[in-house]
Order: sequence, then structure tokens, then C-alpha cells
Amino acid sequence: MKTVITLLACLGASFSLTCFGSDRPNILWISAEDINGHFGCYGDPHAITPHIDKLASEGMRYTHAFTTAGVCAPCRSGIITGMYQTTIGTQHMRGHALIPDEVKPFPTYLRQAGYYCTNNSKEDYQFETPKETWDDSSSKAHWRKRTDKDQPFFSVFNFTGCHESGIAGTAKYEEVTKNLTPDQRQDPNALTTFPPYYPDTPRAREDWKRNYELITAMDAWAGDLIQQLKDDGLYENTIIFYWSDHGVGLPRAKRWLYDSGTRIPLIVRIPEQFRVEGQGIPKTVTDRLVSSIDLGPTVLKLAGLSIPEIMQGQAFLGENPNSARSYVFGARDRMDERYDIIRMARDHRYKYIRNYEPLKTFYQYMNTPEKGATMQELRSRHEAGTLRPAANYFFSPTKPVEELYDTYADPHELNNLADTPEYQNTLERMRGAHLAWVKETRDTGLLAEPILVEREKTLGHRYGILRQISDETFSDRLADIAAAASNGIDALPKLEAAMKDQDAAIRYWGAVGVGNIGRPAAGSADLMKASLKDESSVVRTASARALARLGFSDLAIPTLIKELDTGEQWERLHAAIVLDEMDTQAIAAKEAMHAALVPREELYAKGKYVVRVINRALNQLEGTDRQVN
Repeated sequence: MKTVITLLACLGASFSLTCFGSDRPNILWISAEDINGHFGCYGDPHAITPHIDKLASEGMRYTHAFTTAGVCAPCRSGIITGMYQTTIGTQHMRGHALIPDEVKPFPTYLRQAGYYCTNNSKEDYQFETPKETWDDSSSKAHWRKRTDKDQPFFSVFNFTGCHESGIAGTAKYEEVTKNLTPDQRQDPNALTTFPPYYPDTPRAREDWKRNYELITAMDAWAGDLIQQLKDDGLYENTIIFYWSDHGVGLPRAKRWLYDSGTRIPLIVRIPEQFRVEGQGIPKTVTDRLVSSIDLGPTVLKLAGLSIPEIMQGQAFLGENPNSARSYVFGARDRMDERYDIIRMARDHRYKYIRNYEPLKTFYQYMNTPEKGATMQELRSRHEAGTLRPAANYFFSPTKPVEELYDTYADPHELNNLADTPEYQNTLERMRGAHLAWVKETRDTGLLAEPILVEREKTLGHRYGILRQISDETFSDRLADIAAAASNGIDALPKLEAAMKDQDAAIRYWGAVGVGNIGRPAAGSADLMKASLKDESSVVRTASARALARLGFSDLAIPTLIKELDTGEQWERLHAAIVLDEMDTQAIAAKEAMHAALVPREELYAKGKYVVRVINRALNQLEGTDRQVN
């Protein structure tokens, strides 16, 4: 009977014939949150990670593995689907997208082929998990719960103890590390890896120390999981992956696209019986570029299954894996209450970053990271004028439009080479790779979120918005105008033309671009005034922002107040952010901002990010220290 079930599963899934065999590997994912490669096997001199180090000695260690975002939920949506979050519309942190039927979490295919699939226990995919994804997704999920002990399994276990809350919250840190022995503790003053972009203070060094100790606690947890496999007699029948969702949970790392935020440890142990073409040889170290969206397709390939054509991830192991990547890509979009659209392209050596909103400072005020000691130290030292230059740079009022780093010579990515003459060929190549990726993958992050949400309601999902047949040029035009919005005065004719486009998404970037230019675009004032009556809320808000930057704040304020009072959640957030960025120019809107804070439970539940931004704006205007929750 078991053979019949497996046969039917294979036929139904239309996968390769290898799924009929009884020798399919079990696959275990051991994942952790918010860490870089602070392990002994990665050469860290302070790491105490014996279990992961041993796993690396028995398998393959990847030195160039990267996630598609510097924060968990967008990354996880990409990992589980094998698709870029910007393609399926899950790029905004704490959003909720609808996905089409053809985009499926990859465990669905494993289950169709007879695998028992468990997740313990974090999902955080930013879309509703289809019911056919897991056999069990809970804190009790385990391969041991399968009724047929011969059934192959795919099991995920996620360690949340090294999340940024374990660094920022003393109670959590103490709970997670309570079993560490004295010789597993770290001396914060002896940590030579302390980054130059942090203030060298006791509080900041304490955070860095906690990061190491949380990783040591995680290592013990991972070791216990591996021992459970051995106790069950499954160690030589199970392929083990170890990885992290993104970089360390501290400022200028988590949420960012620098290597501190996107470079992750990745180790794969393949038992000898499942190795093909020399893969999985113990002590192998490879610099093959791997993206986090490649993990799912690789699991399918190792299980003997074909990879759905819709998936963008590439298998890097198994029979006939994909060719090695030339680049990996990443994206930053809304992080809770703040927008900052940034894109990344990286090859083995060089990192290119495009800041689509360069007039925003690096360290926008965001509620969650501000709770951490390192961020508090950064702000206080900056305000006191005592912050060392490498750290103080990130309080610059604006960002460069483009950043280029030689990660071999500059691993902390502090020396921007974008304007250096001898690197112009590299800059052009990396810029081209980034723009080609944005266009080929149909980057929905370039759609203002209110427009994205509105069109999702009409279409039923976000994936198809930039694949509309009625205007095949739309996606490319959107990418081009979004880039032009930060190209300065030379782009003004193109921006003004965009304001007359039939599509609000294009007009939005036209208005943003005029606002970015500011006073030199004074001749566009009448066009911006007319656009205050645009049918799209975000175009009206972007036009009001432009007018404020052109010197017409008296015309901008009434529009922003109206949007703040009557718009939907994300429309109101756009208006609130513009008012916050106007600083003292927004004084005329104080009464309206206070009105927006009237404690209405339903309003706060649907618009807490608006409340956070308005609170922050009023604190700045009034010199108060109102709680920003």
C-alpha cells in the first residue's frame, strides 16, 4: 500500500522518476535569526561554536551566501517560495500580500512527492500560508511525529534566541544564555571584531558581546538537534542545512543591504550515499554565490524533484544544478513605519547599492531599533559631537544616490568608490546588473504601497500587477522613471513628462523626482500645483512634498492634512512621513497632527505606524519626548 501511495504522489506531482525510490534523503534545516558568520569555522577568533564547526568539517561551507533582504519577513517569503519578495509583493515589513495559485511554498511539492514536512515553528511569510504547505507547523512539529518511520521527511527548526530582541532585552538575553558556562562567556573589551561604525562604548560593546553569547547558546541547541538525528539512527540518511535569515540584529546591519545585514553563514552536510559529482566532500569551502531564494529549489533538486518554472531561485546542489550565479541581489523597502527604497547587486568582490530615496538619512527614526542600547549610544554620541567618523557618517542628512564597495579591500563597506574615476567601468557594470534585475523580475517595490494595495484588490494578487498585457512597456517605464527621480536636474524634462502619464505609479515618481531636485526645479511649480488635484492620493502627497521643497509649504500643508485625515492607512503614512520630513515647515499642521493622535483603538490598530511617525514629528516640533509606541 505504501508503494502505491508513493507512486500516486509521484505521478500527481509530475516529477522526475527518482522520487519513486526508497532511498530518498531526509532533509533537515537548522536556521537561526539575526546573525552573521561569527563561527570558528568562518575564522572568527572569538567564536565558541563547536557543533556548527564540526558540521562544517563534515560538509560544505559557503563563504558567499546572501539573503535578499536584511530583515526577516521579506526574506522568509522569498525562502519559502523560491522567489524574490519584490516579485511577489511581500517586500514591505509587516505587510500582508495575496499570492496567485501558481506561486506555492516549495514544501507543497515535497508533500506531493510523499515527504513528511514540518516547521518548528516560525513562518512569517507575509502571506497566508496555504494549508497544503506543512504536515505540522507548530512548536511541537518534529520528524519524530510521522506515523510511518520509513517516510522521508523535510523538517525545519528555527532558533529565535539570537534575534535582535535577545540583544536589546536583558531578560531574554539572560534566559537564552542561562546555561552557558563561565568559559563560554565573552569579555566585551577583548572583542577585536567590534565594528568601526559603532561607538566604542561599554553599552555598545555589551551588545556585541551578547551577540556572541547568544550564538554560543544557539550552537548548543543545534548540537542537540544533530544528536537527536544520531539517536534516531538518521544521521547518515539526512542532508543537513544550517543557515541564518539575515545579518546581525544591530544598527547598520539588520534592515540594511551591507554585508553586515545580508551575508549569512551557510553549511550543508551531505551523507556519502547522496553525494553527486563530488558535492558534499567534507571540509569543502566554496565561494559560489548563493541567494537565500536558492535554498528551496536546491532542496527540491536534492529530493529528486523538478523545479517549477515560475521559481526564480537556482539549485546549487543535486543532479545537474544550475550554473553558478554572477550576481546576487537584495532589496530594502518599508521597514515598519519608514520607507527607504534601496536595491543591491553584488558579485564576488563588489557591492553596488542604489538609493532610490537619497534625501532620507541613513538612520531614519524607527521604533524597534531605537529600543536597543547601540542605537541609543549612536544617537547620544552624535548629538554630543563625540561619535567617531565611521559611525557619524550614517547621520548624514542625505545618502549618495549610488554606493560601490570593494569588499575585499573594505569589508566593512565604508569607502564609497562610486565617484572614483578608476572604478567607473565597475560602477557601470554593477549599475547595469541592478537595473536589468529590477526590470526582469518586475520589481513591485517601485510601486508606491497604496497603489500596490489598490491594484491587488482588483487583480487578486500583486505578482501580476507588472505583468499586465494591456501595457507591456509599463514595468520598464516604471523602473526607468524611478531611477530618473534621483538623477538630478538633468532628468527634469523626463520627470515633467512623467507627470502627464496615464498611470499614477509613473506620475508618483515624476513628482518625487521634482521634489528631490528642489529649488532648481522652481519652473515646475505650476505643474505640481495642478497635481494637488490628482486622482491618486500618493501623487497628491508627492506633489505637496515637491511644493514644500520648492518653497510653497503654505500650499502643501492643506493637502497633507487632508490626506492624513481621510486616507487609507498607507496613504496616511505617506502624508505623515512628508510632514515629519518638513521639520519646522510643518508647524502649521500641528493641530491636525495632534488630532490624528486622538486615542481611537480601531484607528491605532489599523494605523499604528502613522501614530509613530506623527508622534516623532511632534516631538521634534515641540521639543517634547512623547512616548513613540
